[in-house]
Amino acid sequence: MSEVYRIIGAEESPYSVKVRAYFRYKGIPHEWLSRVEASDLFDRHARLPLVPLVVTPDERGMQDSTPIIDALEPGFADPRIHPPDTVSAFVSTLLEEFGDEWGNKWMFHLRWAREIDQVGCARRLAVMMRPNATKEEIDEVAKVVRERMVNRVWFVGSNAVTAPQIEQSFKDALGFLEAHLSDRPYLFGGRPSFADFGLWGQIYTARRDHTPRQIIEASAPSVSAWVDRMLEPGIEGEFEPWDSLAPSLTPLLADQVGAMFLPWSAANAAAIAAGEEEFTVQLKGNAWTQKPQKYHARSLGVLKSKYQRVSGDERLNAVLRETGCLAYLTD
Repeated sequence: MSEVYRIIGAEESPYSVKVRAYFRYKGIPHEWLSRVEASDLFDRHARLPLVPLVVTPDERGMQDSTPIIDALEPGFADPRIHPPDTVSAFVSTLLEEFGDEWGNKWMFHLRWAREIDQVGCARRLAVMMRPNATKEEIDEVAKVVRERMVNRVWFVGSNAVTAPQIEQSFKDALGFLEAHLSDRPYLFGGRPSFADFGLWGQIYTARRDHTPRQIIEASAPSVSAWVDRMLEPGIEGEFEPWDSLAPSLTPLLADQVGAMFLPWSAANAAAIAAGEEEFTVQLKGNAWTQKPQKYHARSLGVLKSKYQRVSGDERLNAVLRETGCLAYLTD
């Protein structure tokens, strides 16, 4: 039996490239396949029509990027992606979740908010879907893709009211990350962490589009260098202790996670529990309204479970309390 894993994914999928970067860092033998070229394999193993799909050497299918990494980690513990101290390890887990769930709002909104980005991405997706098509066929597929996806921005909560909030959040987060990454190669020091994979996938994919690329290149050269580095992540040193990370990482936690992501996530979960069709939550003094999403409610539940395992650590609780995060992680 071959020991090679197969990743069916797409360059335009932040969750696909996140998993691929993890495999590259761990040195896990794998093939990177498109859904078009691995359609039979995908049909056999996918439970949902989504990428990435990882097919193991013993023919098991795995979907959903965070559970994929969680499932593989015990068997590929080295090099480690979780810092050794409890504070850093949980903050890394929290930022990974923030990247997956809130960072996806940046990427998806910016991709489909403006004509220049819509046209460029729709064409890339059309070529991916129909690699052997003529120019005329690609043009037609791109038109259909663009029309469909522009009308789906509501899925990440993007609308006329929230659009400025999403874009300001992206710019603010870049500012915090730029300061933090100016003197270290990865978020938690000299090697990539769980958080790097989650946040990077969204920002790398966003940088493929014109508008976010312009923003990143103009304001965040250290972030751009990190994006390049994470394509082939490697070990350049050890994890730093929390005390050396805190001065530049705590502002990101407070401004983006404690004041935006977790209040939104809690409101979404409450709306799902109440059976509401729509919810509104105040984020940094601005009203945010959208349809609730079931997956995000489940994801918050998993994050809370991970917190419960380390909830007795008072140093961690002090950091979470200081940054406004703690109340959203306890029932």
